[in-house]
Parts: sequence; structure tokens; C-alpha cells
Amino acid sequence: MDLRRFWKAILRIAFSLVCAIVFYIAWMAAFILTARLDSPVVETILWLLAPVITAAGFATGIAVRERLAGQKRSRFLRIFLWPLIGCAIGAGLMYSFGPMLMVFAIFFTGTASMALREVVGFFRGGEPAKS
Repeated sequence: MDLRRFWKAILRIAFSLVCAIVFYIAWMAAFILTARLDSPVVETILWLLAPVITAAGFATGIAVRERLAGQKRSRFLRIFLWPLIGCAIGAGLMYSFGPMLMVFAIFFTGTASMALREVVGFFRGGEPAKS
């Protein structure tokens, strides 16, 4: 593996993680603001949206990084599927252990899915995976 491609992949994953953190903070702000409603339905919907919004942050990070680097742009939904699957697995595995562990799992599995996306892309011969 070329060392330059490796560092580019690390940079894409790191930028993606930063964007996911920003999206998660926005989700958490909405969650805190709606806590006064004391509605189990709203709370459930927001908990279900946590991995989706965080995955959107991961995908947005990759899309923005591709645009800034002047690379060939992947379709957003093709990027979004990787972290969505990862974040959903993390949330599902840790939901019963509580919200804090669920959040850590979402970020861990989301980041791992983005790393897996990069590895698959290397084996396919291109930079990132296309699907």
C-alpha cells in the first residue's frame, strides 16, 4: 500500500469523524431542547434518529472532503450507506446498556465502517469505495 494513499485515507476518515461529531452535537441540542416536552414518542423518535444523523455527518465529511480536494465526487447515498450500517449496528448492540455506551458504539462502528470503506476502495483499485 502506498504511504501517501494511506495518509489521505486517514485524513478522509478524520474529517468524516469531525463532521459526525458536529452532527451529533446538533442532534444532542435538539434532544435536550425537547426534553421539556416529556413525551416518550418524541424521545423515541430522537433516539432512533441518533445513528441516522451521525451517519449523515460521516457521509457529509467524506463528500465535503472530496469536494475540497477536487476529487471525483461519489454520490452521497453511496457514501451514506457505509456509516449508516455501522452506526445502526453500534446503536443496536449497545442500546440496552444505556445511552452513553450507545453513543460510543455509534462513533466506534461508524468510524470503523468508514475505514472499511477505504480498505474496500484500495482493493478495488480506486481511492474510496464507490458503493
